[in-house]
Amino acid sequence: MLQVLLSDFDQLPDDVAVSANIADIEEKRGFSSYYVFVIEVKTKGGGRYMIFRRYRQFYNLHTKLEERYGTESKNSRFTCTLPILPGKVYVGAKREIADSRIPVLNAYMKKLLSLPAWVLLDDNVRLFFYQLEFDSQQVPQGLRRLRPRTRRVKSISPQEPGFDRLAAPRAEALFDFTGSTKLELSFKKGDLIYLLSKINKDWFEGTVRDATGIFPCAFVNIIKELPQEEDTINWLRCYYHDDNVSTIRDISVEEDLSSTPLFQDLMELIRRAFGHNDFALNYRDAEGDLIRLLSDEDVVLMVMQGRSWPYEKHIFPWKLHVTQKDDYSVYNSTGSGITT
Repeated sequence: MLQVLLSDFDQLPDDVAVSANIADIEEKRGFSSYYVFVIEVKTKGGGRYMIFRRYRQFYNLHTKLEERYGTESKNSRFTCTLPILPGKVYVGAKREIADSRIPVLNAYMKKLLSLPAWVLLDDNVRLFFYQLEFDSQQVPQGLRRLRPRTRRVKSISPQEPGFDRLAAPRAEALFDFTGSTKLELSFKKGDLIYLLSKINKDWFEGTVRDATGIFPCAFVNIIKELPQEEDTINWLRCYYHDDNVSTIRDISVEEDLSSTPLFQDLMELIRRAFGHNDFALNYRDAEGDLIRLLSDEDVVLMVMQGRSWPYEKHIFPWKLHVTQKDDYSVYNSTGSGITT
């Protein structure tokens, strides 16, 4: 039993989320196009970080909380009035839907994090607001409503013993730049700026004269590039079979290699990639036979089988075989390779 009283806020761990606000939305290229909410989280101990969540993750969290803490729940002796989550929307442009959800989701998170301490300590709540490895690797695509946080690091000093001027990534300022916030780095034309990271295609993070901050790429000339960062895009390998000729195409998707897509999302992904609708999706089983995919359950079996096989880095362990919809010659002679 949780031994936490309503007044025990001071006893909460420092890493518990106490406020959260949506700073932006971003489109992601997964098995289907979707939007994520870029959320700035503040913890009781004063920490700040970004997390990236889809609406369905809000929905799943709310469903679990209703089952456990809702006023009609019989699963726990602790119940409370939970905030109202906006329902699913099935019609309309995805971006417009995501934009319209920002104020209501902000209100939802504000009320949720104002609930009794035992709700804040719930594993589902803590995991939702926890910065996962995936979140820490993401870089906000735009600065429309967001300034990326600057790392608090010791400035690089050319006077330090062992400092290698020629090896350090660096840039020369082409123009004066005066930062408009404390996160932005101010410098003068001709300054040598040592680069720490690339925030996105428009902004760098760097250090000059014992100050660290972000600045626009267009204001500097790169003398030595930053080391190439590892690509976070994963690839789905597809074998396209047509008239006894097979070709290979790798499709980029921003999904974790452990994810399991929906059948309809796979169909839409292949429609976009190959530009036509007259096809069937398949995978090869352990005996080497092609098995046609017809449902989400078939996809789950394919993914489970693929996870047991060796695979290349950044390439999904399961592979898709794209065939003509009415071509049954690709299956084994008994027809048992077609699932029903």
